[in-house]
Amino acid sequence: MAHLIQQPCLLQGEAWGDYGLIDSGNGRKIERYGSRRFIRPEPQAMWCPRERNWDADGEFIPGSDDDGGGRWHYNNRVPSGWNLEWNDVRFVAQCTPFRHLGFFPDMSPVWNWMRGQLADKPDASTLNLFGYTGVGSLALSECGPVTHVDASKKSVAQARENAELSGMEDRPIRWLIDDAGKFTAREVRRGNRYDGIILDPPKFGRGPKGETWRLEAGLPDLVKDCRTLLDEDSRFLFLTVYAVRMSSLALGGLLDEIFAGLPGTIEHGDLAMREEGEDGRLLPTAIFARWSRNGSPAGE
Repeated sequence: MAHLIQQPCLLQGEAWGDYGLIDSGNGRKIERYGSRRFIRPEPQAMWCPRERNWDADGEFIPGSDDDGGGRWHYNNRVPSGWNLEWNDVRFVAQCTPFRHLGFFPDMSPVWNWMRGQLADKPDASTLNLFGYTGVGSLALSECGPVTHVDASKKSVAQARENAELSGMEDRPIRWLIDDAGKFTAREVRRGNRYDGIILDPPKFGRGPKGETWRLEAGLPDLVKDCRTLLDEDSRFLFLTVYAVRMSSLALGGLLDEIFAGLPGTIEHGDLAMREEGEDGRLLPTAIFARWSRNGSPAGE
């Protein structure tokens, strides 16, 4: 049966050519996206910034309530979108109304980890739930066919554009506008299986037909269905959760219960990005839990 490692682990991202965490502190962070710099809120940056003055092209000013909201304030002219790349994947960055820039850079070590889990599995079939703009799906497509599911028509359209930008439009990727829970339940009834599943559920959301999603209520059943879509020959499930008052140990305990019948290892912990430069600090961004058949090398 799968073995739960109680001690939390850290999965940390490092800067790459088109992205870097420059500095953080006093509830904010400054990052570079290609040649442009942006400041965004970051409640977990409770320390003081290393640099006194931050020079940025724009800053997201949050709303006054806990439910989000806010607006971008620009110091320089910023285009509606510009191209970035991670390894072999090219994609569009853009300042969205939701404070992020069209992708999640702290997921970069996860993309590498998933590719490593599938390295010995030719033509692996994977499922990306809540797939957003498709950077993770394009990274996985190196390993075989991918099913990309997101409730947002706009996000799936952007994912298709990113595939064309990467020269990957002919790869075997199914781009589906669907409710993740309903789609996964149908896949269970169809008797389908996958070699790997990644899911990044929001705290709250709505499906394409007005379906309501609440994380604490919907996650257990969704993970149960994902478990049914995996078997002893499958390689991984990776679950990330942002912006909730929840411990990674709770996610690990959920996987420990549901994945009891499979071999392998269950781990949990924090995703974090390291600041650039000497003695760069680690900024936590999300919690995660993952099941892998073959376990994970130390530090990954």
